[in-house]
Amino acid sequence: MSENVVIHPTAHVDPRATIGDGSRIWINVQIREGAEIGKDCILSKDVYIDHGVTIGDRCKVQNSVSVYNGVTIGDGVFVGPNACFTNDKVPRAENPDWVVTSTRVESGASIGANATIVCGITIGEYAMIAAGSVVTRDVAPFTLVMGNPA
Repeated sequence: MSENVVIHPTAHVDPRATIGDGSRIWINVQIREGAEIGKDCILSKDVYIDHGVTIGDRCKVQNSVSVYNGVTIGDGVFVGPNACFTNDKVPRAENPDWVVTSTRVESGASIGANATIVCGITIGEYAMIAAGSVVTRDVAPFTLVMGNPA
């Protein structure tokens, strides 16, 4: 990690994670092994980044966001507080055949507070997800979606 990365003392960043220059990791953030965080990102209080997640440059991830394995986030993406990404299409406590279902958020997209992003979709460039929405299918670039389902 470069010298200009700021990591709060309460954050836990696995040494096998990659953090880009100029990024700031705040209070109680957990970044797991193999995660890749781009340059000039802000990960706010209580964010969880699972193993294998990729986040592009200049992203802002607000308080209490969970980003699970299988999620790829492009450059310049805003993720509002308490948003959650899933990675299991049919969640069960026990499933020996479970596989990760991937999700992609394209560059410039914005995801509002408390939105839930159901796995297996793509959110297009500069799309806007309204606060509290449940996104269950692909969102076209430059589109605003809202509601449940969005």
